[in-house]
Amino acid sequence: MIHRRHFLRSASAIACAIPGLSALGSCTALGDEPVASGLVSDPEGWLDLPPGFTYHRFSNTAETMSDGFLVPADHDGMAAFAVPDDPDSCVLVRNHEIDADDPAGPFGKDYRLADRLDPALAYDLNDAGRPLGGGTTTLVYDLRRGRLKESWLSLAGTERNCSGGPTPWGSWLSCEESRRWAGQGTRRDHGYVFEVPSAARGPVAPVPLKGLGRFNHEAIAIDPRTGIVYETEDYDAGLFYRFLPDQPGALARGGRLQALVLSDRAAGDTRNWSDADRIADAEALPVHWVDLEDVTAPDGDLAQRGHAAGAALFARGEGMAWAAEGEAGSVYFACTSGGPARCGQIWRYVPSPFEGTSREAESPAKLVLHFESPNRSTLDMCDNIVASPWGHLVICEDGRNDQYVRGLAPNGRVYPIARNAHPGKSEFAGACFSPDGTTLFVNMQTPGATFAIRGPWKTLLG
Repeated sequence: MIHRRHFLRSASAIACAIPGLSALGSCTALGDEPVASGLVSDPEGWLDLPPGFTYHRFSNTAETMSDGFLVPADHDGMAAFAVPDDPDSCVLVRNHEIDADDPAGPFGKDYRLADRLDPALAYDLNDAGRPLGGGTTTLVYDLRRGRLKESWLSLAGTERNCSGGPTPWGSWLSCEESRRWAGQGTRRDHGYVFEVPSAARGPVAPVPLKGLGRFNHEAIAIDPRTGIVYETEDYDAGLFYRFLPDQPGALARGGRLQALVLSDRAAGDTRNWSDADRIADAEALPVHWVDLEDVTAPDGDLAQRGHAAGAALFARGEGMAWAAEGEAGSVYFACTSGGPARCGQIWRYVPSPFEGTSREAESPAKLVLHFESPNRSTLDMCDNIVASPWGHLVICEDGRNDQYVRGLAPNGRVYPIARNAHPGKSEFAGACFSPDGTTLFVNMQTPGATFAIRGPWKTLLG
């Protein structure tokens, strides 16, 4: 349904004039008095938003999709893609962070719909011979009318599909946050990345991209100029990785997996959990990369081996985004438990002009501590992030208190964009903008729903 704010029945009512909102059949105005965050309280108890913004909630857990399967639970990472020849619509490819032993997937709790899936299109089965419930769903959203047009299952039989990232060639890379071995309730190893073309109209062949490593994958970002893939790891002593593909855009053909090394601090620690060798805000650290071996990690020790070879430690790498900056760009990524308060860091990786070539040492890449949260009321465990078209970062929280979607301005100012007003106060995930910049999509993981938020984005984020 389209949520409509209540007008104030007083002289303080504010009429709105936001392009395109007339198609939704509603006009946004201030409703109840702003809550402490400065957002407007939602009488329906879902999202508190800034004045002038509306939301549409859709694709709720357990609803029936267009293909007859059910919307899986635990909505997580997501990206939006343009629809060729239809600028009024966009495609969303969305992860579902479902454990191997959790039946809350697309087949129903009794697996009554499992027989509808071609067994060859399930990556893995549980001990009972049923397909695992994790994977991705694909949705087509009508931006002009503000409604879901259709949705279907697009990756099946995987586990804990947490985040990932879009590719410049129009696909979604879905990451398993897992290191489960075959025989631990499943028949195959987990902890891989899978590619889902945004144009796929049903479940894709589930091919693990083994060259990208096997570990607690979180997010991915790709430099569109080089095709190099950057990866985060959700682990207290994780690494920051890059994959140099043998053929950019064809990741299944293999390549080299590497881990980031602080050139002046071999086997360094970026977590800032102690005062020893602390990294300061805005400090630009030269870096280089070390090759990794046995990247499918049959012993589950890829990060430990990388650190022993000199790679730096990071505090639970989470969301990541490529941000175009002039003729170049940077990779921004979140470390959810970094910093003295252990409530979050945002790092900026600035690639070398010779990134991925033998000339990197002539002008090394830099790692910069872009932001470190001083307390949970400022930023509470940053998770998924996206770069807005106007230069600000949009950050999903996954912390212990009220959960927000927050903005981070280039000058370090943090401000609220949305508050989870639902009693469960679960994490936000999957923030992404529609290709035309009119709509911010974001997921509420529990009870499982996607929101399309519209409003004067350029004013808020510009």
